[in-house]
Amino acid sequence: MFIATLIAKESLNERDIQSANISLGRADATIIRQSELIDGRVLDIFFDGDPVAARARLEMIGNGVDIAVQPEANRLKKLLISDMDSTMITVECIDELADYAGIKAQIAEITERAMQGELDFEEALRGRVALLKGLNTSAIQQCLDERVKIMPGAEMLVRTMAQRGAETILVSGGFTKFAKPVAQAIGFKSFHANVLGEAAGVLTGGLDGPIVDSTRKVEVLQTASDAAGLPLEQTIAVGDGANDIPMLQRAGLGVAYHAKPKAAQAADVAIRYNDLTALLYIQGIAADQWVSQ
Repeated sequence: MFIATLIAKESLNERDIQSANISLGRADATIIRQSELIDGRVLDIFFDGDPVAARARLEMIGNGVDIAVQPEANRLKKLLISDMDSTMITVECIDELADYAGIKAQIAEITERAMQGELDFEEALRGRVALLKGLNTSAIQQCLDERVKIMPGAEMLVRTMAQRGAETILVSGGFTKFAKPVAQAIGFKSFHANVLGEAAGVLTGGLDGPIVDSTRKVEVLQTASDAAGLPLEQTIAVGDGANDIPMLQRAGLGVAYHAKPKAAQAADVAIRYNDLTALLYIQGIAADQWVSQ
């Protein structure tokens, strides 16, 4: 059996619910039952049928309603792994850091192409970092203070899952100088990111140690699930860019969050309208069960 979860940004109306039922019928699905309306904007519909066809039909509803289709089994996840930039925070750190060097437009264009999957990730990363050579390291803290904002719903998602015993991991193609304070602020148990080279108070234009790329993200997911004795079906991954795709595809449930088209297409779920608390509704956790501290 599968669950189709409808999550409205504001309120779920009867027209949306009727559209969902019609859409499932057009996908040749058999509706078994549906929940009561949850928090005025969420509904679970339990059905048998083809989940891929069901998702395709349901996503035609639009109207500010996000759709998640998944197996009923293992709905509540025991491990959360997430990208950072434009997922757990609202910005791309390297773009904002570049602004302090006066080259934001130049670097942001490369970032966008890399996230769209048009460029090799490592090559694009090293090229952008090289352009930051000579930037005073004090700009990192200034960027954190002035530019880095936590994504709505991030703390609620991570802290609620952690309270329920889930492993929580932040894994970023960005930098440890940002990932560490972000992970601490949101409540992640651990983090992985790239290390900016520094010397005499300025950036060297290089990176120290191995690169955290799409391959490394998958390795972190697999290692963490193995260490916890969890099957991948009990894991959930969230990201927004092309370098997140392998991680999204390997996890039990891959969620593309306000993502680039390639990531949205590759993921099991694409959240387009709601904030990160949608991932709690997807797991069957209503608002009265959320925690923020």
